[in-house]
Amino acid sequence: MTRTGSAKWQGGIKDGKGEVSTESGALSAQPYGFAMRFEGAKGTNPEELIGAAHAACFSMALSGQLEKAGVRDARIESSSAVTIEKDGDGFTITKAHLTTRISGEGDEAAIREAAEAAKTGCPVSKLLNAEVTMDLTVG
Repeated sequence: MTRTGSAKWQGGIKDGKGEVSTESGALSAQPYGFAMRFEGAKGTNPEELIGAAHAACFSMALSGQLEKAGVRDARIESSSAVTIEKDGDGFTITKAHLTTRISGEGDEAAIREAAEAAKTGCPVSKLLNAEVTMDLTVG
């Protein structure tokens, strides 16, 4: 299975403008640019898109792990904060920090074990060549 995201860019790094789209149409010609990525301007950027993908992937993987652990009526809310830092002449994504809240009927130790397994086992975590950390709240 292969899924596609695409981007268009016109102009220089600081004055240029881009659009990002997904094969499914969930995003269609969504604008992005330097100010959105590095200066806090409204709009999207690659790091928040990676964060959304990571949170979604982790939550799905966690639901499978919780199911295997016998946790019933699981509810999961997750986010992933993706950090980009200056690295010489360029930039490097250095970290993805998961924050998740889990509730459900089951043993808390099993829930925590399931979350750790999902953190390292979700395909997006495996893709990221960065430190992946997590804050977890059960209840």
